[in-house]
Amino acid sequence: MLPPITMAELMAALPDVLAAPKDDAPILQLCFRPGYNQRSFPEALELTRARGIPGERFETAPWARLPDGTGDPRIQVSILPRRVLDLVWRDRDGTPHPGDTVIADLDTTETNLPVGTLLQAGTALLRVSDLFNDGCVKWKVRYGSDAKDWIVQPGHEPLRLRGVLCAVERDGVMRVGDRLRKV
Repeated sequence: MLPPITMAELMAALPDVLAAPKDDAPILQLCFRPGYNQRSFPEALELTRARGIPGERFETAPWARLPDGTGDPRIQVSILPRRVLDLVWRDRDGTPHPGDTVIADLDTTETNLPVGTLLQAGTALLRVSDLFNDGCVKWKVRYGSDAKDWIVQPGHEPLRLRGVLCAVERDGVMRVGDRLRKV
């Protein structure tokens, strides 16, 4: 097993992470999570306003819920910058994929993608959420405490280093190779 990334390495890589394309980024990978610690990597995913990604864990065990107990639509889709993934996921054989729906080489900062920004993703439309993805306990266990601390360091919250959460605004299908475009 490879050692986790250090804070010094993360800070040194920050300029490169922040230099990611601002728009029109190809979807490099899709992840489908039917249950805890289960992942598959399909070529396409169906997205719906009502259900997020039908069959995903969001339908039965969302980490954010509405008062009626259903999943909060603001967490239906998670976009993780490829540059962050490449930094933290060193042991690809022994450590699980983080499980984000979309991996794309995209600047996910608040400056580039303010809350409410619409993103075209294939035939689907996503709306950037106001919920901050601070990286869960699993992120810390899998990728190291420095990887978690880097995300929540003072001044880093607007950088959204753990990526951006989105709600499905319009039903559709997104595929690997489709472009994420600001609308």
